[in-house]
Amino acid sequence: MKSFAKLNIFLKIVGFRGQYHELKSRFILYKELYDEIDLVSRISDGLIIDNPFSDNIIFKAYSQIANLGFANELDEYFKANQVKLTKNIPIGGGLGGGSSNAAAFLHLVNERLNLNISNDKLIKIAHNIGADVAFFVSGIEAANVSGIGEIVEPFDDEIPNLELITSPIFCSTPKVFAQYRAEFKGFDMDLANRLWGLKSSEILNNYKNSDLNDLLKPCQTLYSELKISDNEFLSGSGSSKFKLKI
Repeated sequence: MKSFAKLNIFLKIVGFRGQYHELKSRFILYKELYDEIDLVSRISDGLIIDNPFSDNIIFKAYSQIANLGFANELDEYFKANQVKLTKNIPIGGGLGGGSSNAAAFLHLVNERLNLNISNDKLIKIAHNIGADVAFFVSGIEAANVSGIGEIVEPFDDEIPNLELITSPIFCSTPKVFAQYRAEFKGFDMDLANRLWGLKSSEILNNYKNSDLNDLLKPCQTLYSELKISDNEFLSGSGSSKFKLKI
């Protein structure tokens, strides 16, 4: 199963909810870049073959399915099987790779084990896994996303041809959001609401990168080596950028 990346056409912070940040954002599925995930016969210990991260978000997805009452089915199946995950989406790149992996795992387990969990139920448990997981579970290619990422509304979009520019720089999402709070000067609700109704092509052709992503400045404060040109846009909390193809 392909586990696609996402891009944030815009990302505006519009409120605080405890330690979380409420946002308004346009998510698009970027199908030119994807990880691959499969369930294969067991060849080693652990849930995921050659997994260097004990806190991989896939473990959270596993726990959520178990909590629905399928712990025995999962335990029995994974005695003989493992997750094979091939990573192509950069980690710490603002492309939602981990969230996409978790969503793909939910769908794959649901299909292979014939659990018959509805997509609405999968979206509901996605909220307990990670902020962007619900978008990936939904399968929607362009959406307005709000709340802390749990509200996903399909958007009839016009997505231009985009060129993705990845970076070896690892940007820590928690640190970038914390830096945003440290620099906080107020929410631009008017702009957030205006962008909410515009097509992606209109947005990228008419607004500056600093207007579209509230995490750009805090990201560059933390990672001064991250350079961004006027015609480039930051996705998520960085470090990946994208621009319009000429």
